[in-house]
Amino acid sequence: MFFDMETLTRLFDCMQLQEKSPKPDLLASKIDGRWQGLSTGQVHQMVDSLATALIQLGISPNDGTAEGRDKIGLISAGRPEWLITDLAVQKTGAILVPLYPTISLHELEMILIEAEVKILFVESEELYIMVQSVADRVASLRNIYTFNEVNGLACWKELLKPETSETRDLLNRVSSQVKGDDISTIIYTSGTTGRPKGVMLTHKNILSNVKACYKVINEVPLKERRAFSFLPLNHIFEKMISYCYLFNGFSIYYAENMTTIGANLKEVKPGLFASVPRLLEKVYERIMAEGNKLTGFKRKVFFWAIHLAQQYELNTPKSLMYRIKMFIADRIVFSKWRAAIGGNVKAIVLGGAACQLKLARIFTAAKIPILEGYGLTETSPVISVNHYNEKERKLGTVGLVIDEVQVKIDADGEVLCKGPNLMVGYYKQPELTAEVIINGWFHTGDIGEMVNGSFLKLFDRKKEIFKTAGGKYVAPLPIETKMKESPLIEQIIVIGADKKFTAALIVPSFPNLKDWCLKNEVSFDSNEQVVRDNYVKAHYQAIVDKFNEEFSHVEQVKKIVLLPHEWSVEGGELTPKGTIRRKFIMEKFKQQIDEIYQEYQLEK
Repeated sequence: MFFDMETLTRLFDCMQLQEKSPKPDLLASKIDGRWQGLSTGQVHQMVDSLATALIQLGISPNDGTAEGRDKIGLISAGRPEWLITDLAVQKTGAILVPLYPTISLHELEMILIEAEVKILFVESEELYIMVQSVADRVASLRNIYTFNEVNGLACWKELLKPETSETRDLLNRVSSQVKGDDISTIIYTSGTTGRPKGVMLTHKNILSNVKACYKVINEVPLKERRAFSFLPLNHIFEKMISYCYLFNGFSIYYAENMTTIGANLKEVKPGLFASVPRLLEKVYERIMAEGNKLTGFKRKVFFWAIHLAQQYELNTPKSLMYRIKMFIADRIVFSKWRAAIGGNVKAIVLGGAACQLKLARIFTAAKIPILEGYGLTETSPVISVNHYNEKERKLGTVGLVIDEVQVKIDADGEVLCKGPNLMVGYYKQPELTAEVIINGWFHTGDIGEMVNGSFLKLFDRKKEIFKTAGGKYVAPLPIETKMKESPLIEQIIVIGADKKFTAALIVPSFPNLKDWCLKNEVSFDSNEQVVRDNYVKAHYQAIVDKFNEEFSHVEQVKKIVLLPHEWSVEGGELTPKGTIRRKFIMEKFKQQIDEIYQEYQLEK
């Protein structure tokens, strides 16, 4: 094992291991058009220098309680400075409170006040201006530092001073007092409904996940230990896997932004990265869009390869003929897919939402294994994950329960878990903590089952399952996930609580719909016009009707409404991590929903 959990009990202990096997590019980002790496020595020096500066500014654990420890805020996209700040704050015994750059002003103010944040690091001038608009109402806030150099603003680099024997002794004295059971971070959930909750996680919580995921990561046959990072680091999924990288000898390269991921992958050529299903869907949509542009023999070969991949099954014998066909398809088609993401990717770790089975199957067949896992912020986050080893991987499930974690299925189908990864609780909300942790078991709110006694399979969020007027229960997520397999459906929510039948709100994939309209001689003047077109509406209903064949009568979507604009964080329909806010959407589109069921009454 690369690390010894008996002696290394805090997240910042990863730097001890990095010193034993230093790297010239431990953390890297693209600056002025070229990739620039910080060496292990540089990162360690910057961490210690920043930690010392924070201590000299009066930051400390104080009485050691969750409320007493000083809080440091951080609002930034992923970049080396993010992880350096995280490590530095840990060494002071304070608590890091990371926030999404897309956070609303209301939530920003509420969290800064509740957490009593004293010092805040922000990435840019734009974020600085946003914070300043609420700063007067945050009594605890003393200093704001930017990562980018901005005229007239305090830059974080001002805090990085050369080490002296006195400062070294000061830092060693403070950091030696930090224990594994100390709270390392408070991560605020994005809040699909109501007020965000601050999840308190200790060093031990997150390290237990790092330890349990060691086997999963080290099964992957990597030519070079280089990872690529583009998900928000304030989300526990990317934060935890970043520590997996650091404890297991990886370099981490950060994407420039979300629009450059494809180009950056080709440049960095990583062996591993974490993603969410939505990005995988976007990649597949682009692949299919390129395939649809092909003509003649090339087009036939492309869709022949897709058809072969759709038949792929794990852990089942393949006929000689199928293997020969797949060999040809791989050489002609799938090798190009791998080249498009750098050529060295051996696996993609997937989490955060349900993955379409079709996509997991096709990418796995294309020799890009999808290691889908499951967890929540409250569980640091991993509860289960599929392994690289095929015998420990099952498509359509979220994998095997990780070491040291226990899972059981409650009488109503809810997934319960306990283990060292379980949070301390919600910050300043003990009553909410008591609602979800009962007799030591965390109630996840997800409905699932164990497959073959070992693989965990999820169905839906407990609170999102609804009952129709006829008293029948419907789980919307499996229906939505299946229907999103259509290239013409971008987003969808299934509705029908206390109604006579199930219906859906659908946001079309407008680029694909535009191509379809062109081929079928249908006018496409604007999004608003096309979603009202009767021929288009009939085509979408036909798509839905075809998928309906796979569901029971009560689950079948009888009516749909097409919406003209994609749901977004800015529009309020999505949380910062991309989760649909169902309640918000149903309130926002109440008129359209009412019309669905009013039309039904008129038809009757």
